[in-house]
Amino acid sequence: MKEMEKDIDRIIISEEEIKSRICELGQEITSSYDIDESLVMVCILRGAAIFMADLSRQIDMPVIFDFMDVSSYGTGTKSGVVRIIKDLEENIEERHVLIVEDIIDTGKTIKNVVDMLETRKPASIKIVTMLDKPERRIVKQVEVDFNGFEIPNEFVVGYGLDFAEKYRNLPYIGVLKEELYSD
Repeated sequence: MKEMEKDIDRIIISEEEIKSRICELGQEITSSYDIDESLVMVCILRGAAIFMADLSRQIDMPVIFDFMDVSSYGTGTKSGVVRIIKDLEENIEERHVLIVEDIIDTGKTIKNVVDMLETRKPASIKIVTMLDKPERRIVKQVEVDFNGFEIPNEFVVGYGLDFAEKYRNLPYIGVLKEELYSD
């Protein structure tokens, strides 16, 4: 960890704050569903994997895990073309779906995912995100049902978020030093 920590300008959300907020989110999600069947949690890989694992243990109802691998960044820092690399395995028709995202930035990726999943006729689709950057939002129709933290327009890593596949395993959210990613 020490090697990666020297690349962090500052911590904006501590490990303790993350744990506390995830407990609250679990309670909010549990109380918002009145269903007899399992909730299908759809993790947007790779960034949301850690968040989904921790969050799922705070939801007091049966859940089913499924995963989508959606790429919009590649190894850069700017969102681009959205590509579906791995699709769902579960049939979501007439089922309640909770999309688990690490960060919502421009809104392009999540809008594409929601539009695609809606064609499969789920009973409902809700979105939970660990981080939300509303000032970067391009797609205004994106409505987040459950939001961990609203953050400013800074390049963040840790707790699943990466830069060029590094820093995901930091237990907090930190701002990456600009000289590491700027051109």
